Amino acid sequence: MNDTELMIGRPDDRTLEDQLLAPLWHGHWLFRWPLWIAGLGSLVLVIALTYTFVTGIGTWGNDIPVGWAFAITNFVWWIGIGHAGTFISAILYITQQRWRASINRLAEAMTLFAVVNAGLFPIAHMGRAWFFYWLTPYPATMGLWPQFRSSLTWDVAAISTYGTVSLLFWYLGLLPDLATARDAAPSVGRARIYGLFALGWRGSARHWRHHRAAYTILAGLATALVVSVHSIVSLDFAIAKVPGWHSTIFPPFFVAGALLSGFAMVLILVVPLRRIMHLENVITIAHLEKIAAILLATGSIVGGCYLLEWASDWHDPDQAERYFGLVARPFGPLGWLYWAIICGNAILPQVFWLRRARRSPLVLMAVAVVVQCTMWGERFMIVVGSLQRDRLPSGWGGYEPTVVDVVILGGTLCLFAFLFLLFLRWVPAIPIGELKRLRRDLQGLDAEAAAPVGDAHAA
Repeated sequence: MNDTELMIGRPDDRTLEDQLLAPLWHGHWLFRWPLWIAGLGSLVLVIALTYTFVTGIGTWGNDIPVGWAFAITNFVWWIGIGHAGTFISAILYITQQRWRASINRLAEAMTLFAVVNAGLFPIAHMGRAWFFYWLTPYPATMGLWPQFRSSLTWDVAAISTYGTVSLLFWYLGLLPDLATARDAAPSVGRARIYGLFALGWRGSARHWRHHRAAYTILAGLATALVVSVHSIVSLDFAIAKVPGWHSTIFPPFFVAGALLSGFAMVLILVVPLRRIMHLENVITIAHLEKIAAILLATGSIVGGCYLLEWASDWHDPDQAERYFGLVARPFGPLGWLYWAIICGNAILPQVFWLRRARRSPLVLMAVAVVVQCTMWGERFMIVVGSLQRDRLPSGWGGYEPTVVDVVILGGTLCLFAFLFLLFLRWVPAIPIGELKRLRRDLQGLDAEAAAPVGDAHAA
């Protein structure tokens, strides 16, 4: 694929700037009734969480032996969704992948809002959420410190670090475009607001030099987080002796699954957005094709992890582990979900070997939705499926979610949509400065390719 496929139409810089800033000045129907619906759903989430805090987590379906259920499933799922934004922002930036320029800010915003949702569940799962600060190291008068062998403490460290670096990375990339919005604002009030958040950015060579250095440092930090954060989350399970959890393959398995679900969410957001907001000249089919290729790669890795799980269970000397992996999981009460997970996460992405499928927005959207659902199902299988079938048959049990469980899950989806729509309404969703630079680079490549051989060597 030629790099010039990443840009079609190629309007001049002023036209491009007007196009990308238009939603900030004129609005869009997407910011009216969909925003109100998402806001009402977020309010329902607040009511459900308040009811849980007042009444207790007995309002959930958690019971013996399934002490962890929807809350931890949702936590791991939302953290995984956020990984694609960090991958696009950090790793693709370090490797100088040009195609990231059109979608990196959308992915970064997706990361932040996914982390917000993920951070709700460890706090809610404590039962007494007002004591959340007990999970952080602080100089208590009684000389007490958090139990660092507790997985809840690990989650707090992972989420806080991940959220802080992601927020700094996102905001640093926003500075040039906030200054552009400041200079193009139609009113003095908006110019002052955008100018306040632009932190005095003037686009001088000194500003750009410091910006590039800080951006590269944060990209390096975020690259390590792509691997470390979800590895820490996976260790919440791997340290336990529960059949189906005690596995050393969990860290790479969870990271690959996180990238798969994260890029699926990128497609779910980008495919309709480019059509609704007429961004076809900015987010091209070539961009979608590259995301589909990553889905194919991560789906194949996840499929390989499933094969390794089968081989590990086959040779495991622990009878309980072997029974769960080879009998209870594929043929037990959640067997139908297990085979759906295999089909959705490992087999369905193989359709992207076909170039026509990679370049079809309809196929991309359908596959992304199925992958996202089955990735949530995989987390549910790991959490609930393992706890339903422990080592003692006398302790086996079932699980049924309550209305509060379902409402909280739906409410987090509404909260995510609400925050994302607010982001589209008030912040440049596409990095204008980076896109201008990319277009100039591609135009230079085209000019060099069109020049005679002697002129090219002279240049």
